[in-house]
Amino acid sequence: MNARSLAQQASVRRATFDPGVVKALRPFSIWEISQFMFDIPPDTLRKKLAEDPTLPQGETQDDGRQRWFSLKEINELRRRLRFRGKTLLPRRPDGRALRVAVSNFKGGVGKTVVAQHLANAAALDGYRVLCIDFDPQATLTHSMGLVEVKEGNTVWGIMCRDLCREADRIMNSYDLPEECPYPAADELPEDVQSIGAQRTQDFIQPTCWPTIDIIPSCANAAFVEFASAQYRALHKAWSFFGCVARYLDELPDDQYDVIIFDCPPAIGYQSLNAAFAADILYIPSGPGYWEYDSTTSYLGQLGDAMEDISDGFGKLAADAGITLPKRFMDIRILMTRFETNNPLHSAMMDAFRNVFGADVCLNPIEMTRAVEQSGRFQMSVYEQDYRQMTRETWKRARQSFDRSYEEFKATMLTAWEHAIETGVM
Repeated sequence: MNARSLAQQASVRRATFDPGVVKALRPFSIWEISQFMFDIPPDTLRKKLAEDPTLPQGETQDDGRQRWFSLKEINELRRRLRFRGKTLLPRRPDGRALRVAVSNFKGGVGKTVVAQHLANAAALDGYRVLCIDFDPQATLTHSMGLVEVKEGNTVWGIMCRDLCREADRIMNSYDLPEECPYPAADELPEDVQSIGAQRTQDFIQPTCWPTIDIIPSCANAAFVEFASAQYRALHKAWSFFGCVARYLDELPDDQYDVIIFDCPPAIGYQSLNAAFAADILYIPSGPGYWEYDSTTSYLGQLGDAMEDISDGFGKLAADAGITLPKRFMDIRILMTRFETNNPLHSAMMDAFRNVFGADVCLNPIEMTRAVEQSGRFQMSVYEQDYRQMTRETWKRARQSFDRSYEEFKATMLTAWEHAIETGVM
């Protein structure tokens, strides 16, 4: 039964990325670029292109009515063009990339859809994005065009690498290494040493988006929860919850602008690593009571888990470069699958706001046909060609995500700049 299921799964994935196994990002029309990316009249952009033939000119497709541009060409236009004396490049504070975890207990609330669309929107806005897929279901990984992934190239591998490095660091912190009660890296299991020998950049994979990279996941990464418990038993001084934070601290500050985590629907070793590495926590929730109940439970249990870690790992974490207790720069709740004409959904939105106040995002993700198709075909609204549906249907779906992204961007930049001013980053 499992073999038949796997064969069908592989067939669906190949068909999803038709015409080839490798998923490719579609081009974007001059109408899309001018209206949704540059916010200028199409004729103004056409005039700029006509005045400077060294600029990317795009390609005319079969209909012959519009020019279409790759994202690489769009980003070159961003760098070279100015309108009314203003740059088209997005605002980017100094320092390292900001890290955002998209997480909740409840399955089906749209965590991956939110992570995927925020990453895509940020890339279309000119930002360089790194996604980290913490979820063994690997939906975000597959949506980015990666199908075959080994568990050693996932967060599991990062944890093995961190265990090896931390084991040696702790050993070397003793005046007499032989007095260290914990094992050194060369005393760990051979499979841990082998996976842990990878370099920082080995875990990062390119995607079909030229400015989005990903640290992928796979089904076998589910076993990291069992393996991590074994690793903790091997090395009781290992601050297991700080692996990803320490890994990301190794990346050059200017390699990425935004790092987005897609988390599993549970509080375990992977989701705790995401929480301790994140600057901002984004919590998607559907507009129903059970989603509210799950969100409340998630906040409580995550808080309890982080408090327990702070109580038990204070000095060990500080020595390992992790500040406890953990404090997020911001926490936001984002309503998903929202129907504007549904009075029950509106009532639940009011209930969320009565409890969580300004922490509830003003702009929910609206349920539209295009949003439904994004999950069915593993393509975001931004990846869907508006010529395959009515332009208004596509535009409505895109505008819902655009509004949510603009609110996300404002939250991100405010937290980012405050962190720099206060010396947190």
